[in-house]
Amino acid sequence: MTGRLTMLSTLSVMLALPGCAPERDCTLIGAPAGVSLTIAPPLAARVSEAELTACGGGSCTTARPPLSPADRVTTQTCDADSCGATLTRTGGKRGFGDVAGLPKAPVEVRVKLKGADGGTVLDRTLTVTPRGSFPNGPDCGEGGPQAAITVSGDGGLSAAT
Repeated sequence: MTGRLTMLSTLSVMLALPGCAPERDCTLIGAPAGVSLTIAPPLAARVSEAELTACGGGSCTTARPPLSPADRVTTQTCDADSCGATLTRTGGKRGFGDVAGLPKAPVEVRVKLKGADGGTVLDRTLTVTPRGSFPNGPDCGEGGPQAAITVSGDGGLSAAT
């Protein structure tokens, strides 16, 4: 009887092993709460500074994201060991403004863009709903809530998904 019990125990463990998966390694990549901004050409050429004011839950927070040239992948190559990509400038600009305490609920974001002379190029408001971010995937925990706003070349605002 003991031999049968041992054999059944061993068999049940062996049958369970194919369902086991190694633990997932989670990196220490952070995901701050905030709003990303993409400004399309030709408007981007006139913009040197951005200011984002997010208001929700009775409080407002202002961020001044540094702007950098926007890129897009134009070619991608892969071989047996690695992949590579070529980036091309789009003529647009991008930035990310940290907004501590950003809720996962609708917030009103005022987008104010200024030119090199300090004059206002655009001043508009859009309501967006930030979502949780998962920089390592859903099995590694949630980062800060984030929203994304795109400014079209003619100044229209839209929430990016």
